[in-house]
Amino acid sequence: MVSIGAILKHPDEFRPLLKLKLASKHAEKQIPHEPHWHFCYSMLHKVSRSFALVIQQLGPELRNAVAIFYLVLRALDTVEDDTSIPNDIKVPILEAFHRHIYDRDWHFACGTNHYKVLMDEFHHVTTAFLELGKGYQEAIEEITKRMGAGMAKFILKEVETVDEYDEYCHYVAGLVGLGLSKLFHAANLEDLASDYLSNSMGLFLQKTNIIRDYLEDINEIPKSRMFWPREIWSKYVNKLEDLKNEENSEKAVQCLNDMVTNALLHMEDCLKYMAALRDPAIFRFCAIPQIMAIGTLALCYNNIEVFRGVVKMRRGLTAKVMDQTKTMSDVYGAFYDFSLMLKSKIDKNDPNATKTLNRIEAVQKACRDSGALNQRTSYILGNQSICNSTMIFVVFLVLAIMIAFVATK
Repeated sequence: MVSIGAILKHPDEFRPLLKLKLASKHAEKQIPHEPHWHFCYSMLHKVSRSFALVIQQLGPELRNAVAIFYLVLRALDTVEDDTSIPNDIKVPILEAFHRHIYDRDWHFACGTNHYKVLMDEFHHVTTAFLELGKGYQEAIEEITKRMGAGMAKFILKEVETVDEYDEYCHYVAGLVGLGLSKLFHAANLEDLASDYLSNSMGLFLQKTNIIRDYLEDINEIPKSRMFWPREIWSKYVNKLEDLKNEENSEKAVQCLNDMVTNALLHMEDCLKYMAALRDPAIFRFCAIPQIMAIGTLALCYNNIEVFRGVVKMRRGLTAKVMDQTKTMSDVYGAFYDFSLMLKSKIDKNDPNATKTLNRIEAVQKACRDSGALNQRTSYILGNQSICNSTMIFVVFLVLAIMIAFVATK
């Protein structure tokens, strides 16, 4: 829920929030009636509402393929994430998962809440998968096989070096980038992007999630899940879990900034990938998560709250990104503005300050060199005032919604 205080503080976000709410309701009404497709799209809305909204904008054929690709990998991820499953059971399932997607009778009890339902009724996903075109099936099978093998490898070892960190992120997210590029190409809508750039798109998102989710992962029951590489965190503390201790706050923030600086390596690659896209729907599908990632990193950088609770972009700003991201100019503008926000938080005494600054200035130069900044939509530097005519419109709109709601009672 969005508070009234948040809306009053950021009135420019009210309209995008309302549009997001209406779009969500519309998307739910578009869920197919066939039992297996109904399950898949309903589940998509439950496990990732924001992703479901973006995916609904794709053309029907590609939308179905991407939806099933996402659910197959969510199911695979659910097996990996469930720390209650013994490794001798988990590893064979991960390695054979690409074969299970062809078996309508296969299911496996694990996970919690919506993820448990997904695993219990996985036959719906399999049935939908088997209705996809051959090219889509082959791409999904290949990526699922490679990802399952990579997950199995890292179930049996911790992430020690930065190279292993990149390797792990490749298996769980870089491969998603490769798979999506293959699906876009199979739909005859895009040229096949290079594996290198596709991988960077996934790594940027995954590293952002790993940074943001430190506390959730370290407090996982019955066993912690650790993805921050020892090569980075061992410079600051003796054990990764020590970062959440209050007495280590200064070192924790320095370690956090080191992790963010590592993630910034992928920004320019992401810009190159997105700049090459031609299909407007695919562009938005790719661009919105990337903008959310740079925005999240800007919030996390130099922020001790990463070790105390949840740090994420406010819902109104998320709605604004989803509403206003339409062209590459918007992407350059968002990357530039959020990098300005991050740059303003750099402490010159931070051990990685110079490296962080260099990476930010490199992406800012790329944004300036695009020549698109004068066309940009500002997500964080916009005018916070609201004119009387707009306020009157908003009041009448809210009243209309309330009247419509009462009328349906």
